[in-house]
Amino acid sequence: MRTLVITGGTQGIGRALALHYLSRGDQVIAVGTNQVKGEALLTEADRLSAGDRCSFLSADLSSPTMTIRLADRLRTEHPRIDALVFGAFRYQTKRQETAEGIERTLALYVLSRYLLAEELRTTLERAPHPVIVNLCGTGSRAGRLRWDDLQLRRRYRPFAATMQGARANDLLGVAFTVEHPDSPVRYVLHNPLFVNTGLAEPFRQPTRTAVSIIAKLFAAPVDRAIQPIVERIDTPPEPALSAFQARRPIDVTGPGFDPGAARRLTITLRNLTINGAAA
Repeated sequence: MRTLVITGGTQGIGRALALHYLSRGDQVIAVGTNQVKGEALLTEADRLSAGDRCSFLSADLSSPTMTIRLADRLRTEHPRIDALVFGAFRYQTKRQETAEGIERTLALYVLSRYLLAEELRTTLERAPHPVIVNLCGTGSRAGRLRWDDLQLRRRYRPFAATMQGARANDLLGVAFTVEHPDSPVRYVLHNPLFVNTGLAEPFRQPTRTAVSIIAKLFAAPVDRAIQPIVERIDTPPEPALSAFQARRPIDVTGPGFDPGAARRLTITLRNLTINGAAA
């Protein structure tokens, strides 16, 4: 029996992955913020006769303090983790800051993933074939890191914040493999592309209805979108770092995967964790 930790595990792709592995006899710890959705997942696990193998942990991963606290709990309760899946994300239509004073998209989409990968690395390394799957926007040509204003204080645009996060996640994969060259953990960047996962929720009407209609017409169903992710978890790629858009491999040696930039990002994230908005 394998143990999987899935952030954003109570809805969309995360929930589908959780149910898939529960149905196969594995143990799943789903992390989320919505208690109702968490309880719904537990109910579905009971229906699958997997209630004893499913846990829901409530944690606001936009908070570095709560993220580290979650990692401490996971290390204590689960001495071996086979797969760590990063799926927690929310499209922020307006700029918001966490209690620590960190722009929320950067905190949730980037900083929490960096912290969890680092904090849980040794726990993953106890597994026979450990893997981190980072669900992100890898392979997209849009977006850039605004090094002089990563928190987008001067001008916040939701799409720009999201795409900056996508570029930063590419660098997280590079940083992990560079900083831990002997680790058996395989780091997979995976862009599921356009999937019908409740993308309309953050928007107000009438935009919400329009986005819902577009998703129903053009987005891939969740059950189909998780198939290549399942393959990466079940048989992690041989390279320490790999990237995919659905099933299409992405070159991880280009300028978007620069080790120097990856190092610069991790230093910035460490400073944010220690100093909050002052970094």
